[in-house]
Amino acid sequence: MEILYILGTVLLIILFFGAVQSRFEKFIFYHRKKGFAQHEAYYRTIISQNIPYFNRLSSEEQHKMLFRTYLFRRSKKFHYVGIEKREDMPILISAVATQLTLGLQKFSLNYFHDIYVLQHDYHYGYYSLPFMGHVDSTGIYLSWDDFLHGLHNAQDNSNVGLHEMAHALAYVNFITRTEEDKIFKKEFKNFSKVARPVFQEMQKGRKTLLGDYAATNYHEFWAVSVETFFESPMRMLNELPDLYNAMVRVLNQDPNSVITGKYYNKYLA
Repeated sequence: MEILYILGTVLLIILFFGAVQSRFEKFIFYHRKKGFAQHEAYYRTIISQNIPYFNRLSSEEQHKMLFRTYLFRRSKKFHYVGIEKREDMPILISAVATQLTLGLQKFSLNYFHDIYVLQHDYHYGYYSLPFMGHVDSTGIYLSWDDFLHGLHNAQDNSNVGLHEMAHALAYVNFITRTEEDKIFKKEFKNFSKVARPVFQEMQKGRKTLLGDYAATNYHEFWAVSVETFFESPMRMLNELPDLYNAMVRVLNQDPNSVITGKYYNKYLA
């Protein structure tokens, strides 16, 4: 009887705290929704002027991207190193992260609390060449000059924001496993079945629109594939159709038919 009493008490405690947590989460969500309403127009102005992808979304998905951008920004601490802070900086960086994860359920990249913004490219570790950005256990680092260049020059398939956020997305799913997205993890296995052979052929000298840097290692192949997927979706579909379709599935969105693609609607979060 004593054991049953203890088990019953434990169960009641679990149920009680579960109910309290649920109510608390609803309260926080309502509070954030209310706060977002006051900032939505401002966010819309900044993002619509700088991210063409946003303007191709339906009104419903634009609202979703804006709200997620607001939540992402609130969850991070931005550090400005050798550069004067501007109000659009954290918004645009957050928006690029949200663009990448728009089709996924998990989008906060929750392991990373700190994002460092530098003016120019920089040297890191023992590498001789300067970096435009990188991701490690201490945070996400971005060169602002290169970040802006990526936003406004889609034709070169170079977008440091998307590139580093792609690294961060893989990091939280496979290294820290602090924010595992079921869609992403399931489809990444299928993505690799297509991507690995392409990567191996590139390491042997095959030239593709992904460029030589994608052959550096598989982590860079993934990040460059993300850049190309959003920057040159039609060309990628024509030249690397299997890889493109694998990207559609793993990110659950299709830049060539923004929002109307069947995979995106299949897992709509």
